[in-house]
Amino acid sequence: MHRREALKNVAFLLGGAISASTMGVLFESFTLPENEKNSVSFALGDEKIFAEFADVIVPTTKSSAGAKAAGLGKFIPMMMQDCYPREMQYSFAKGFRELQEKAKKDFGKNYLSLTVPERTKLMVDLRLMAIAQKETKAEENKDLVYFFVTARDLTLLGYYASEIGCTKAREYVLIPGRYDGNAKLKPGQRSWAT
Repeated sequence: MHRREALKNVAFLLGGAISASTMGVLFESFTLPENEKNSVSFALGDEKIFAEFADVIVPTTKSSAGAKAAGLGKFIPMMMQDCYPREMQYSFAKGFRELQEKAKKDFGKNYLSLTVPERTKLMVDLRLMAIAQKETKAEENKDLVYFFVTARDLTLLGYYASEIGCTKAREYVLIPGRYDGNAKLKPGQRSWAT
């Protein structure tokens, strides 16, 4: 199975948790022209920020490792550069810079220096900003909201398509039996990955 096909399957399973623009990129089945790939670039330090950002969304728990351990720091920019059209890449990169500016403005330090509660507070603020922009259709913070929504989507896709997400965060059956949409779960049992 090819990477894009696997991600489509995960996106389908996540259903409403993924935004329309991300679903469009994955389900349109278009191949990005070579001249649009890698229209933006990210440094190694940026990958650390992506990893920490994703780890706020899917943190490590007692039963499974989080997004950082699943390699989302590299996955998010790779997907953006390989699969998203040039204009979306530009908007994402601009929103990424605005995230770092917001961290400095709100907390007086760069994103990697923020504590986990500060990162969580920033994430809550971004979520509220995204909800408000969806309702008002305002142009203000458009790129920052686009970054937040897309990075969140790619975090969920990447995590649940990773080995950790498929085998540790979810109940895994190598060869599943028949489909049962009303399977009973024991108290504390994880949902099924297959």
